[in-house]
Amino acid sequence: MIGIDLFSGAGGLSLGATRAGINVIAAVEHDTNAIATYRNNHPKCTILSKDICTVTDEQILSIPKENRDTIIFGGPPCQGFSYSNTRTRNAGNDSNWLFEQFVRFVRVWKPDYIVFENVRGITDTCRGLFLTHILERFSDLQYALTPGILNAKDFGVPQDRARFFLLGSRRKYSLSLPTPTTNVPVTVSDAISDLPRLENGASSSWLPYGKKKPSQYAQVLRTDSGKSPNHLVTKNAEHILERYCHIPQGGNWKDIPTELLSNYEDYTRCHTGIYSRLRLDRPSTVIGNYRKNMLIHPIQDRGLSVREAARIQSFPDCYEFFGSIGFQQQQVGNAVPPLLAESVFSHLLFQASQYS
Repeated sequence: MIGIDLFSGAGGLSLGATRAGINVIAAVEHDTNAIATYRNNHPKCTILSKDICTVTDEQILSIPKENRDTIIFGGPPCQGFSYSNTRTRNAGNDSNWLFEQFVRFVRVWKPDYIVFENVRGITDTCRGLFLTHILERFSDLQYALTPGILNAKDFGVPQDRARFFLLGSRRKYSLSLPTPTTNVPVTVSDAISDLPRLENGASSSWLPYGKKKPSQYAQVLRTDSGKSPNHLVTKNAEHILERYCHIPQGGNWKDIPTELLSNYEDYTRCHTGIYSRLRLDRPSTVIGNYRKNMLIHPIQDRGLSVREAARIQSFPDCYEFFGSIGFQQQQVGNAVPPLLAESVFSHLLFQASQYS
């Protein structure tokens, strides 16, 4: 099967698809830093480095099908559907309608299968308006559809991250979503304990691993070179670090003495994800905008490094991210966990093989 990745970002979905056995031949992305990361890690894929709205129907039709089964997959921008977004979580946000470009690609290229991914919040934004539109658009194109919610922690990812998936087939049969692959969650300790100890503001890329023995999960992700890249940590101010030291594992801003929060106009309005310290013995909370939320390392008084966040997302250590630290953090946080994506695509391919 050959595929196209829309809104590819750094390539989490593409990595999962490739590992499942799909030949990803084209991707569409307009962010220059994400493109650099994608190109470095998927060198054989053709990248349409432009705003998806400017990709013409002729360019879509020029992507060869090679007389093979085809798939289009991707996750349109999801910030507008996030539960943490109280400002533009509505129909007036133009980015919330970019799914129409996904529909256009499907209408023009006519793939055999589709995989549409987004945050869970897309199901009830504007009382389900967007989900209704999406289902209607693909149904009109004669796809049998299966929507559902999958949690990354049920598929071996050390992160409690629920995502919406929509699978579609033009072959007149409905696809099922994969069932969980594990009931024993992978923990933050499993994910990052073998990585090197870092300081606030660390700025090195390739570093040797730490001295702790890697878990089974970490062993699979490590490189043969004994080093891994992207050990970059946001340099927080001293007053931020002073707040960190009061927060236990599993705690958040509520554990900070009130006198250290005097710069907040009303600190009681902070959401629970702010200043959250991860627990070693559990999966992580969502790795989204982890710099802005100031997620804290379980035992060190600093934020997460890019590589630690990538481990929690299930990216292998050979997967290097490019751009400034802020752009790298954004790429990691926005990505679909590759291990979750691999489970989705593997299950789809298995079902396709049963009907071929």
